[in-house]
Amino acid sequence: MRDNLTDYAHIFLNDVPMMDVRAPVEFVQGAFPGTVNMPLMNDAERQQVGTCYKQQGQQAAIALGHQLVAGQTKQHRIEAWAAFAQAHAQHGVLYCFRGGLRSQIVQQWLHTEAGIAYPRVIGGYKAMRTFLLQTTEAASAECGFVVLSGLTGTGKTEVLAQLANGLDLEGHANHRGSSFGSRVEGQPAQIDFENRLAIDILKKRAAGHRILVVEDEGRHVGKCSVPLPLRQRLEQVPMVCLTDDFERRVERILQDYVVQQCAAFVAAHGPEAGADLFGTRLLESLDKLAKRLGGSLHQTLRDVMVRALALQRDTGAVGLHRDWITALMRQYYDPMYAFQRSSRSERIVFEGDRAAVMAYLREQAEGVLR
Repeated sequence: MRDNLTDYAHIFLNDVPMMDVRAPVEFVQGAFPGTVNMPLMNDAERQQVGTCYKQQGQQAAIALGHQLVAGQTKQHRIEAWAAFAQAHAQHGVLYCFRGGLRSQIVQQWLHTEAGIAYPRVIGGYKAMRTFLLQTTEAASAECGFVVLSGLTGTGKTEVLAQLANGLDLEGHANHRGSSFGSRVEGQPAQIDFENRLAIDILKKRAAGHRILVVEDEGRHVGKCSVPLPLRQRLEQVPMVCLTDDFERRVERILQDYVVQQCAAFVAAHGPEAGADLFGTRLLESLDKLAKRLGGSLHQTLRDVMVRALALQRDTGAVGLHRDWITALMRQYYDPMYAFQRSSRSERIVFEGDRAAVMAYLREQAEGVLR
């Protein structure tokens, strides 16, 4: 049998398939990308065993666990574990919360009942989670960082995607970052966001990148909070500002937040329900800014948005959306960016269009790596 693992970096750098044998309620609270939840006990069974442990001690709890997971229930679960182990025979592991009793039982049953010797992660989920938290904290202290800033709609995320050392916080949070940035699929749990981000950092550092480029974000990307050590570091590092023509910015916002977003809702919910849900989401996004915009401007933009949505629904035309996008950018997002920039102007080390910014950032990275 392959040895039980304690090399957490190897697991994440190589995308080792993982079988998580914790209960579903634990898995939902936080897990690792690509991990499959195949619990030893379901939520109800886990709760009964936990209550028994508190009242009668460990031995009684173990006995109850074996009683609950027996017969056909036990056989079906072993078959599922065996199928996973056979599908990932050369490259896979299993784990529980602390790498203790539950993962040992699954490992033992796989060996005795299915003839499969399969490795488990020593320390389990808790140890791997601690490793990832330490990965982000270490990188925050040790790596160089550049914050990519720029007016709304300049295409900062597109630039990041073309950089080998780009760290896409919005991608990991599944959110575009603004009040209009929510996606149809929703966002990951905070722990999942932190885990995904840490694995990305780990891989980029392993590839030799010593400078990481991060888009200019606030404390939160949607509901996901940027880890404190990273956020504190990003408040101090150099900034590069991306520029683009106003008209191209409007078109980019139109495509990202109207055309593509509507298509995503339609794909997920069907033509009628999808269009309705998209319209509701767009209006809700604008309403979040009501206090900042002021009553008059908010109502004006809302009226335009309602007309644009009705025209889009009836004819498929999206051109009317340009009116509220233009007004919102000129009267809200651009002034807000100008104010924020004025308070951080001493950190700006470069400014230019996409080609110039890409060249500058790549030159800086290569200079450090040589």
